[in-house]
Parts: sequence; C-alpha cells; structure tokens
Amino acid sequence: MKKKISVVIPTYNEEANVVPLAKAVSEVMERDLSEYDYEILFIDNHSKDNTQALLRGLCANNKKIKAIFNAKNFGQARSPVYGMKQAYGDCVVRMCADFQDPVDMIPKFVREWEQGTKIVIGVKSASKERKGMYWIRSCYYKMINKITDIDHIEQFTGFGLYDKKFVDVVRDLHDPLPYLRGIIAELGFDYKAIEYTQPKRRAGKSKNNFYSLYDYAMIGITSYSKVVMRLATFAGFIIGGLSLVAALVYLVLKLMYWDRFSAGVAPMVIGMFFLGALQLFFIGFLGEYVLSINSRVLDRPLVVEEERLNFDEDEEDEVEERKKV
Repeated sequence: MKKKISVVIPTYNEEANVVPLAKAVSEVMERDLSEYDYEILFIDNHSKDNTQALLRGLCANNKKIKAIFNAKNFGQARSPVYGMKQAYGDCVVRMCADFQDPVDMIPKFVREWEQGTKIVIGVKSASKERKGMYWIRSCYYKMINKITDIDHIEQFTGFGLYDKKFVDVVRDLHDPLPYLRGIIAELGFDYKAIEYTQPKRRAGKSKNNFYSLYDYAMIGITSYSKVVMRLATFAGFIIGGLSLVAALVYLVLKLMYWDRFSAGVAPMVIGMFFLGALQLFFIGFLGEYVLSINSRVLDRPLVVEEERLNFDEDEEDEVEERKKV
C-alpha cells in the first residue's frame, strides 16, 4: 500500500484562498509525490464568509478533500492542533490557508522525512510581510528562548511535516492550551529545519491582531517559563535592599544637616509610582499564570465539532474510540 500524507489546513474567513490552495496542493501531490496517497483536511474555525460553502463544494467534487466545521471560533492555538489529531496519515503536513506557507516546500519535507527525520519544519529566513511585524516576532522568539528551559525554534510558525509517531504523542496530550512550538521542543523528536522566504498573503487580510498575538505569546510564556515570577521575587529583594540603603542615607544626611537638608516629597512620589507600576506588572503576569492554570484544570475539549465531511465510517469509529481513551 502507498504511504499516506495528510495535509492539515486551518481556515477562518479564507473564501479567496481555499479553492486555489486545494488545487495547488493537489497538483503538487500528483505531480511531485505521485507515489504517495494523500488527503487534504480543512478545519474551519466557524468562518463568517463563504468559506464553508466553498469547502462543501470541494469535498463534493474530490473525496480526498475532507472538512471539519467547528461549532464556534476556538482560536488559532486550539483548532490547528485538533486538526492534526484528526489526521491519520503516515505523516501530517500542517500549513496555513493564506499561501504564506509555500506549497512547493511539501516535496522537500517529504524527501527529508523519507531519510528518517521524524519532524521536518519550515523556518523563515526572510519574510515579505511588514518589516515591523517581522522584527517584533524576532524579538519575541529571542526573549522566549532566554526565559524558558527548552530550546524554542525561532521564526517557526508550525509549518512543517510531522511523522505519525509524533502526531500520536500530540494526540495523547490533554492540553486545552496547546503550544505546538513548545511541544516540539519539549516532547518531539530531533527535527530538520529547512529555510524559506515567507511570501505575502495571496488574498484577504490577516486574522491576527494585537490581542490574538498577545494571547498566543502568553500561552508560550506561562506554559514553559518560571523566570517571570521568579523575577518578581528577586525584584522584591533588590528593591527592598535599595530602599533600606536609601532610608539610611537620608537618615544620616538629616542628622548631619538637620536645618539645611530637606528630603522633599518628589523622591517619595516617584518611588510610590515606580513601586505601584512594578506591582501591577507582576500582578498582571501572576493573573496570566492563574488563567492558564484555570483553563487546564477545567479541561475543556480543544474543539467542538459541528459537522465533518468525507470521513468514512472506519475513520469515524477510530476517532470515537480515541475520544473514549
């Protein structure tokens, strides 16, 4: 039997991209990887445009194309990982629906996989997106590498190929806030990184905004870093020591120059604002950790499905059995 490659593509309001992307992936698979069987699995995060109707048409015309429709928008962290869990090929290729993950990278991933590499990922060496955003992402990757205990992969968005053995590891995780970059770095096999230049989005607008990017960044920090909370402890010791030294200096100066030395209120006001800001910063971070703990304790499902298309009965039975486990 031919080995099977599952291509998982999360979507949200991508009506301008899903049809040409399905065509492009199918052409690459049939032209460059004809010795493999394949499936294309779209997982739609409750799109508000015509995306779902277009996916229904694709599924009706091609049984190799499957679709899962979520009951609501479950966010950019949860839906793609859930899609990976529903793919049962010999390997899974995960890519975005906006053409910023080049389709022609798939054969390169597969060739490396055939050499025995369990995880083959695409790493951006350059990007045609906004330079400011690319710089901000670079700063985040460097920062999270500094403050976490694991080796995070810089300029990696999740685009890559994952062997079924790693996908089984992900499938057995019960994490309602999955952070794929951290999972690969902590639990994954050795990986091979292939550099590429990220093109501009083909059509439509990015669904990411400051809040969604901040939310995803906090998942990474709170899941894999103890440094921020320990900085609060260290800052408390250091500021407490400096305050004691400043108090002693002021006391000595006042005793020596009782009539001429006036402490004034400016140092007190500045100190109060500084300490207040520092406290709010660390209380906010503590709240992020509490939110992360709360989400994991509640153990809600990653995604609630509304409908799935082109899954045969054997696959559905297998999914139900794994859900029971």
